[in-house]
Amino acid sequence: MVIEKDILFTICGRAGSKGIKNKNLRDFLGYPLPYYTISAIDLYKGQNPEVDFDVVLNTDSPDLIQMVKEQLNFKLDIIERDPSLGLDNTPKVAVIQNSLNIMERLKSINYNMIVDLDITSPLRSAANICSIIDKKMNTGADVVFSITDSRRNPYFNMVKKTESGYERVIKSTFNTRQEAPEIFDMNASIYAYSPAFLESGKNIFDGKCDAIKMMDTAVLDLDYENDFELMEVIAEYLYSKYPELKEVRDNIERLL
Repeated sequence: MVIEKDILFTICGRAGSKGIKNKNLRDFLGYPLPYYTISAIDLYKGQNPEVDFDVVLNTDSPDLIQMVKEQLNFKLDIIERDPSLGLDNTPKVAVIQNSLNIMERLKSINYNMIVDLDITSPLRSAANICSIIDKKMNTGADVVFSITDSRRNPYFNMVKKTESGYERVIKSTFNTRQEAPEIFDMNASIYAYSPAFLESGKNIFDGKCDAIKMMDTAVLDLDYENDFELMEVIAEYLYSKYPELKEVRDNIERLL
């Protein structure tokens, strides 16, 4: 018998890192970075007890498995990642698809939605998760992802180098930012997929896309050491201003 479940949450963490050594194992303001993602899911669960879901960690890192499985009081499944999915050029969507296929097969479950949360985005709230799930449920989108307001605009103040000098990335005659089309950054924090679209193997933008907006200062790409340091400074400030972000960090202690 095949069981129907609402959501499969995926957490994907590869061993090692080019820019920041062992990035997925690093402490962030006193707690390992992955704990923030798990804490946000746990808070979502507490606020939405009617939602039926599973959580799976897909990783090739024994240290990450031990950190999550043995030190946290939180139920989740573990998929030990196949080496073919742990290469530098492996797209993350392939790992998410692999997680869905394995979980469906092992548990005889059909999920209605897959929600992926990036380990390196600790500054998200349970409300952000709720927002993307609601948007996915209430639209016909194949994929819903999180965005922030962009600080630069390719129609106005972004340039590229050419043989004849520098010019705007997109040719235009706009003289002010307000004239240019509104532009957003994909912050790679949260994605919500339809199972059928995910299993199709198509590129995200081959489907119908929608988005939720998150705070523009809350998510940075953690690629270099100074990114990590800056994120911690930003987090300390945001925790003092926004209780919904601070409660994710505070909730980690309850899971230990």
